Amino acid sequence: MKPAWFSFGGTAAIVTSMGLIFGLEAAASTRQAIVSALLIVALTDNLSDSLSVHVYQEAENLDSREAFRSTLANFLARLLVALSFVALVLLAPRDLLSGIAVAWGFALLSALTYRIARARKRPVACEIAKHVAIALLVLAASRALGAWISSYAG
Repeated sequence: MKPAWFSFGGTAAIVTSMGLIFGLEAAASTRQAIVSALLIVALTDNLSDSLSVHVYQEAENLDSREAFRSTLANFLARLLVALSFVALVLLAPRDLLSGIAVAWGFALLSALTYRIARARKRPVACEIAKHVAIALLVLAASRALGAWISSYAG
């Protein structure tokens, strides 16, 4: 399976799921609300992004079968990653949820980055550091937004 088929979807699902968990926890959301948000994003955002990728590939004149396989792989990668975070939310103790979700997310992101860096013959540690740094910015913004919402609504 080509990394391009699942790299977009996998990365989006990892960072989005971590951001949702981080932000919604800061907003004092219930476990049910966090699971609901993850599932809604896993389906609706996933479908819209998969369609966008597919239309882009068609616009680039990619072979129809190749575009379909890529779109399907993107959708399935996002769905499976998002469902793994749903499982974490349902199974992890509430006070450890953010830490476990971040550890899981960074492990997935690092594994994906490792595979892509090796395929591109790029320095693995540098590529992982760049991607983790960007994910940390997303987490910081999510946490700040969740805390602001909690203080504003509370």
